[in-house]
Order: sequence, then C-alpha cells, then structure tokens
Amino acid sequence: MPSPKTKNSANRSAGGSAGLSGSTNGNGRYEFMSLNRTPPPTLLQRQGSDPTAAARLRASESPTRRRGSGSSTSSNTGMPEEDCMRLNPSFIGIALSSLLAIDLWLSKRLGVCACEDSSWGSIRPLMKLIEISGHGIPWLVGTAYGLYKADSAAGQEVMLNLFMALVIDLILVGIVKAVVRRRRPSHNRMDMFATFSVDRFSFPSGHATRAAMCARFLLAHLVLAAPLRVLVFLWSGLVGLSRVLLGRHNVTDVLFGFLMGYWQYNLVEMLWVSSLGLQGLLGLIQG
Repeated sequence: MPSPKTKNSANRSAGGSAGLSGSTNGNGRYEFMSLNRTPPPTLLQRQGSDPTAAARLRASESPTRRRGSGSSTSSNTGMPEEDCMRLNPSFIGIALSSLLAIDLWLSKRLGVCACEDSSWGSIRPLMKLIEISGHGIPWLVGTAYGLYKADSAAGQEVMLNLFMALVIDLILVGIVKAVVRRRRPSHNRMDMFATFSVDRFSFPSGHATRAAMCARFLLAHLVLAAPLRVLVFLWSGLVGLSRVLLGRHNVTDVLFGFLMGYWQYNLVEMLWVSSLGLQGLLGLIQG
C-alpha cells in the first residue's frame, strides 16, 4: 500500500500537469491555493499600451456604432441605401409590368390583318377602308364643306362646333402622343393613310378618340332614326377594332382612346359656340 507521501507527490505532479499549485495540511490532504496560470488579458488590456487602438475599440462597442451597423451593410455593397430599396419590386410595379405583358401579347394575337399573308389577310382592304372612315382629314374636309353649305343658323352652329371638336381632338392627341412616345406594335406596317411625324407613336389611338367623340356628337345633335343611331354606334366600335386587327395599335391604346374621346365631347360642350357667337365671329371675319 503506497504511503501518504507517495500519494502527495503523485497528486502534486498531477496538479502541476493541470497547471495548479497547492500545499498539503497536517492531515496529508491536498489544498488548492491558486492557479499557476493567469487568465488571458482582454483585448482592451492587450491594446492598453496603444491609446489610439483602445479608443477605436471603445467607439466600436458604443450603441451609436451598433445602430449604424445597418447602414454599413449598404456601404459594403457599394450602393446607396435608397438604391438598394429600389431593387425590391413593389406590388404596383409588378402589376403594371404584368398588364403591359398581357397587353402586348393580346395585341399581337389580335393583329390578324397586319399584312396580306396573315390569318385574316383577306379582309385587310375592308379594315383599311374603315380606317380611312375614321381619319381626321376626311372628317375635317367633310365638316368644312357642310359648314359652307349649311343654309340655317342651327346647321351652321352644329357644323362649326363639330369642326372645332375635330381640331381640339387633333391637338390633344398630338400632345399626348408626343409626351408618352410609345412606339407602334412591331408587327405594324407603316402604310397608313396621310401620316404625320407624331403618327409614328401609338398611344393613344387618334382614330379611337375621334370615333368616340364624333359618335357622341352625332347622337346628341342630329335627329337620326333608330337604325342610324345603331349604325353610328357600331361604326365607332369597328373603327377601334380595326386599329388592333391591322396591328396599328395595342389594345390599351384603343381603350384609352375611347375614354379620351368620350371626355373630349364634354370639353366641346363646355366650349360650345352658340348661333349668336357664330354671327359675331362671321361679322369679325367679314369686317
């Protein structure tokens, strides 16, 4: 049996290997006094000799620095924070992009008369005839001739205001086209009747605005039989449909054109020139 001295020496050697120091009491029991290794110094203690490094460490641990750590992420990407936010698509942007894609797809599918070898290319001449019926030049020439031939004040009043409405339509459509500058569909053939520089743009459809406005004007100020009223309504719809079938416009161009033409008639009613105003205008012209 080993003696207590042997045990103490064995314990002392084990304690030394574990990095501990101690002593035995009178009973031969081992008592731990202290650790022979001190704990590793903290980062601040290691850098205590360098005041600049210590101040930098304290600043990095401050609440203000921790709050600003979020902005440092955007700076690490090399982009401003507002630009990073723009990368997240919004619901409205996704909805508009989806509607635009549907509009382009549907317009191309409906452009069945865009050229002679299209699926409905045989009715292309008929669609072009309807196209000419909604053109601005025939309407301006016909209205001016009607104003010249009118033999009553009421007839002259109606023709004058219709002429004014056509001029307003040309001006407003030209302004919107120049501002929006949307190109015509890729499958369109630029063989339109009497085009101008602004006609290379697509939004809105001038034929659709003119058809909607003139239809409201004729139905409101001309006494027409029921079949003729139905014919005017159908003509307006066919003019808008022909723009899509011929590939001249997208569907949204025509729909917005109908809405714009409907509103333009309200503007014409606000600016309506009465027969008295017409007589005064004629007096100024003759004088």
